[in-house]
Amino acid sequence: MAALSEKEAEAYLDARPRYPIDWYKKIAARTLDHKYAWDVGTGNGQAAIGLVEHYENVVATDINEAQLKRAIKHSRINYHHTPITMTEDEMVALVGGENSMDLIVAAQAVHFFDLTTFYNVAKRVLRKEGGLIAVWVYNDIIISPEIDPIMKRLVDSTLPFRTPIMNLAFDGYKTLPFPFETIGMGSEGKPITLDIPHKLSLKGFIGFLRSWQPAMKAKEKGVELINEDLIAKFEDAWGDEAQVKDVFYKAHMVVGKIPEVKFESDQVLSEDSNKGLLLETEVGRKHERRQPSDEGDRQIIRY
Repeated sequence: MAALSEKEAEAYLDARPRYPIDWYKKIAARTLDHKYAWDVGTGNGQAAIGLVEHYENVVATDINEAQLKRAIKHSRINYHHTPITMTEDEMVALVGGENSMDLIVAAQAVHFFDLTTFYNVAKRVLRKEGGLIAVWVYNDIIISPEIDPIMKRLVDSTLPFRTPIMNLAFDGYKTLPFPFETIGMGSEGKPITLDIPHKLSLKGFIGFLRSWQPAMKAKEKGVELINEDLIAKFEDAWGDEAQVKDVFYKAHMVVGKIPEVKFESDQVLSEDSNKGLLLETEVGRKHERRQPSDEGDRQIIRY
């Protein structure tokens, strides 16, 4: 994620939603232990503060110092600045070492990472037994019938300025590589879709748009998408500028675990077992053919 200015970081903090506590409960219930969790790309600590309710120690890291300065403080959350110059070995050592993490979370962040490096580190620090990795992103906001069409036109206008990184988020992680085994909460190419409720003021909404990555990228190229004309349209559609509205961010999540490694001996055993099963089946079939009167009594059992 690009470094935000002090003002942009403050606006981002105001508009960024808190993730539902139910998410953490469901994910934590699936990890074998609850000693260590790592919030990668923590930003201002929105996910870290949710994780600390279920894990004894939380490590939260980010490359953006402006965000970390506003991170939510907690005695069991250790925040660390992680510049892009850090090596994989340095990152592994910083967060706790090999096979140390019960849960890794990347909330609204993984699409900004060097995925090869991140996944290499994640596979090293994640517990091989009972450890989970969860990534999620929100890519749309539902406010009202008056505001939503204006937002849709704005989203469409960002297309020429989107990077492949941004498109991972806009696609709701459907095209995100995710080399982990599914646990039934989404999988590579098939994330689950969730709602995040939030309350937002007009000022917070406009601040969010100005700190929005596609708008910032357009601005770098000399195009001001969040111009006065657009702001006036949002103000008219919003109505009372002092009103705080109930909004919903549309989120997409994938949770996985380290894939089980199958050794050659396991494959041989499996093949031998199958041969035995086939042999039994053939014997059974011959036996059945000798007793045709049983045909009408058999039922097919499906698992």
